[in-house]
Amino acid sequence: MEKILYPGKPVRGSVTGNPIMALFDLLGRRWAMGVLLQLCSGGACTFRELQNRCESISPAVLNSRIKELRQAKLIEKGELGYQPTELGQEIISSIYPLKSLAEQWVESLNDIEK
Repeated sequence: MEKILYPGKPVRGSVTGNPIMALFDLLGRRWAMGVLLQLCSGGACTFRELQNRCESISPAVLNSRIKELRQAKLIEKGELGYQPTELGQEIISSIYPLKSLAEQWVESLNDIEK
C-alpha cells in the first residue's frame, strides 16, 4: 500500500503537494475512483459486495484502496459496511460534470477519425 497523500507533501506532478494534485494522485490510483464511485452510486456495502460491484478487482488491491480512501476520509465503515463520507460524495458530485465533457471529447476524436 502506498502511504497516504497529504497536501503540502510531494506527490506525482507536484513537488509542493498542491491539494488538487494530491487529490488527483489519490483518485488516479488503480481502482480508487471506481471504488468511490461504486459506493456513491450503489450505497453502503460489505467488502465482498464491493468486490463484486468492481468486478475484476483483486482482494489485495481493494483492501489497499479502502485503507487509502479511509485514511483520506473519503469513505468510512458504518453499520451497513463501507460508505462514502460527505466529502467523498461531494468530490464525486463535483466530478460528474466532467462526464459530459469526456463524452464530447470522445465524439471530437471520432469526428477526426472519420
